[in-house]
Amino acid sequence: MGRYTGAVCRLCRRQGEKLFLKGTRCQTEKCAANKRAYPPGQHGQGRRQKLSNYGLQLKEKQKVKRIYGVMEKQFRIYFKIASKTKGVTGKVLLQLLELRLDNVIFRMGLGTSRAQARQVVRHNMVAVNSRRVNIPSFLVAKDDVVEIKTKDKAKIKLKDNLELSKERTVPSWLAFNLAEMKATVLRLPEKGDIQQQIQEQLIVELYSK
Repeated sequence: MGRYTGAVCRLCRRQGEKLFLKGTRCQTEKCAANKRAYPPGQHGQGRRQKLSNYGLQLKEKQKVKRIYGVMEKQFRIYFKIASKTKGVTGKVLLQLLELRLDNVIFRMGLGTSRAQARQVVRHNMVAVNSRRVNIPSFLVAKDDVVEIKTKDKAKIKLKDNLELSKERTVPSWLAFNLAEMKATVLRLPEKGDIQQQIQEQLIVELYSK
């Protein structure tokens, strides 16, 4: 199955919580998750069924995949890497997702959503340690320097994104230089750095069956 191209607000409504997939719109009264706080579809306003343990695990996995814009095949690869890495599997999984280049650009405020940050990377505007990288899934590491390398005209749009994203604070694992549009990875991200509530243990249980 290819990448979802439908209305992303439906995904939030299906999940039953805000996933902040549409940038600044999610912070306004126009947010569909606020206006229609029930699942999409003909029977969306009917009584919700209680999920089984498997249902809860699957729902949490879908939630995390949607937040980070990751397909199933790639998500399984991340889990496989996490399970073979020293440390707590769920914690390592979240670190891998946070260290994706598109997510770093989003955390810097240069994209109002991860989807927009992904386009910034794909349009060859980003350099890691002075080398241009246009792969959104590229994983940065501690001490890496991520910066914008593009023409001034394109930087104007990115500055607009910074203004729109000013209510989001840059996480402490990144040292962000606003004037130079540059960030240094100070350390590996922790679960506490992620603003959204994620029960990663449910995902570990799902893939461990």
